[in-house]
Amino acid sequence: MASSASRFIKCVTVGDGAVGKTWQEDYNRLRPLSYRGADVFVLAFSLVSRASYENIMKKWIPELQHYARGVPVVLVGTKFDLREDKHYLMDHPGLVPVTTAQGEELRRQIGAMYYIECSSKTQQNVKAVFDAAIKVVIQPPTKLREKKKKKSRKGCSMVNILSGRKMLCFKS
Repeated sequence: MASSASRFIKCVTVGDGAVGKTWQEDYNRLRPLSYRGADVFVLAFSLVSRASYENIMKKWIPELQHYARGVPVVLVGTKFDLREDKHYLMDHPGLVPVTTAQGEELRRQIGAMYYIECSSKTQQNVKAVFDAAIKVVIQPPTKLREKKKKKSRKGCSMVNILSGRKMLCFKS
């Protein structure tokens, strides 16, 4: 029977106070101490708080780059259930929820590995957030790219070069 080595993954969740995580704002000076040794960050903003969305670029990315450069990020839009909640939107006139497209664009801008929208109230996609965080640590994208490069360098492939077909063969 083969045994597999187990390891702990340090996943640190960061974001504004309104996003649904638990952290006392009184302890902001201590927050960067929790970053040491992090394997992955879950960077959260509320889908119904434009300010928390904007703070990803203004506050959180600069802080993570300063204290934990190179640690992968999973971007998470929280409170997914409220984005389409008519009662909530009526109670908050002028509120313009963050769209999925805006979240994806932010993911691209900050270089996050994944963007996931979730709701702790309905539990929608909560597991997916942590599955993505684990996957980023266990299978870092650089390793995935190296595997793809190794695979793509074996064999031959047809390519069009200015309408003329050429056969290119690669050795590993």
